[in-house]
Amino acid sequence: MHARELVELAGLVSLHGPTLIRSPAEIAKAPLQQYWSASKCRLDRWGRTLKQLAEPSSQPSVATEQTRAEYLQSVVEEVLTGEVLTRVWAAVLSARDQRHGGEDGFLIARSVLLGHQESRHRALTLLFHGPGVVSQQAVELNRLRRQTERWTDLLVGHLACREDVSELAADPKRSREFARELRSREDTWPLVWAALRGSVAAEVTRPSPNPDLNAEIAASIVASFSPELFDSTGLLRCGWMARLWTTSHETQGLIDELFANERVEASLSDGAAGLHPAPFLRRDRPGRPQ
Repeated sequence: MHARELVELAGLVSLHGPTLIRSPAEIAKAPLQQYWSASKCRLDRWGRTLKQLAEPSSQPSVATEQTRAEYLQSVVEEVLTGEVLTRVWAAVLSARDQRHGGEDGFLIARSVLLGHQESRHRALTLLFHGPGVVSQQAVELNRLRRQTERWTDLLVGHLACREDVSELAADPKRSREFARELRSREDTWPLVWAALRGSVAAEVTRPSPNPDLNAEIAASIVASFSPELFDSTGLLRCGWMARLWTTSHETQGLIDELFANERVEASLSDGAAGLHPAPFLRRDRPGRPQ
């Protein structure tokens, strides 16, 4: 899944977030676990990649430096665009926990957001001080940074019309200003949606380094919503949205199967030795935050 599609999804989450926030039904734990796990994997990949790119090449050449610069740009694009969804989803889970008295959702979202902020800082530091970065590249990515921050503040501002979540925006003051404007102009959302898709698509054109994890993160968020919400706008008929919905349900089925197997194994183990097996975790995926 391309990073620019995560920004489009952030727009949908902002639009439909109030419905999820108000709903008394509990969000399934499996999608939240999947969101945390996939996000932490992506953060780990970013960390390793940025560390490698920060080290000067032992045998520099024009081709090597060009490749490094292009890959750095694709990573920075993914970090910057991905932060829009990270912040908007954190805002939704924060508002939902405030309203219903929970904390699990926002604890997971905050953990991911803090890691994302650290990756963003490392990426921008490398962009402006790293080896092989040309000035034009820095200018382009800095423009993308400003653009994604404004979109983040607008989308969080849409949620802040009803909930106190502006602190999760890139610029809380600007987000509150957007919220005041949007309270009286809800009919402008189709224009906002069209502008969001067009502006990001024009800026982010390189392949994303982690399309698999982007898709897992997006699918985990989609799985937290009712399909009727997205289908009411015709978005489930879009190719990437349909793929997300299918992926989210396939993942849920796999998780349910794994948990069922664990219960069987635990029962057998209890009968044989009175011991419970260790919980199933993929080796490349961290467990849930404590």
